Amino acid sequence: MELITGKLILSSLFLLIITMIETLAYSTRISGARVKLIATAISLFSSLVIISRFSTMIQQPLTGKLIGEAPESHKYLFIEEQYRILIGMTTVGTLLGILLFPTFIQIFSRAIVHLSQERGSIIGLFKKQFHFATWKKIFKCFRFPRLSYLNGITLQTIPKRLFVINVMVTAILTVGVLSSIYASMIVPEKYMQAATLSSGIINGIATILLTLFIDPKASVLADRVVKNEGMYIYLKSYSLTMVGSKLLGTVVGQFIFLPAAYYVAWFAKII
Repeated sequence: MELITGKLILSSLFLLIITMIETLAYSTRISGARVKLIATAISLFSSLVIISRFSTMIQQPLTGKLIGEAPESHKYLFIEEQYRILIGMTTVGTLLGILLFPTFIQIFSRAIVHLSQERGSIIGLFKKQFHFATWKKIFKCFRFPRLSYLNGITLQTIPKRLFVINVMVTAILTVGVLSSIYASMIVPEKYMQAATLSSGIINGIATILLTLFIDPKASVLADRVVKNEGMYIYLKSYSLTMVGSKLLGTVVGQFIFLPAAYYVAWFAKII
């Protein structure tokens, strides 16, 4: 049986797009600092994050269906290889997001201004985009990544603790659903449902860490820049830290995928 199936391609494209959106969301605060509309930028950021978090609910049935197509003779190895391809697609999606980062700083700057004019209506913002003239302006926002963007960024300006935390959080979020579904295959049948549903607990803990330790730091930095109480370079360093650690976190996900699956299997048996 072929390793690459239609459902695998669909799941891969879905993960690629969602991961790219998550990565690009980090550019909203830089955009907000540029146009002096931090509160509106945070609103846009929250909307993008909600979309990516909701995707987890869709990801579970999509990736779960792959088990039904796996050959019984080498089912575990087959599913492991397919799931590792999906994890690899999150790395590709993050990389694409990084490459489009300068472009979306420009696009989100425009979007934040329009959002403030629409009195906070996301729907109103999207309605304005369905015009040829608007799309023409969006295409003009395209920017290639440049090394000059890194000017002034040093080890001193990079928040190292946040880097490590985000690597861990990203790795957990990357494999949370996949490890739980894989765990449902290796536990006795009576524990299958508990293993599958454990992904919510795993991703929930990672989301709490993200909310408590990472997001507030970005908001404070952006506020200080707008009030001229902090240097813009620190906000840029934060954004670089987040996208760089997210990229590394997806790679780390490859290494913790199986250990996480066996941990979930153990957890499902003891609860």
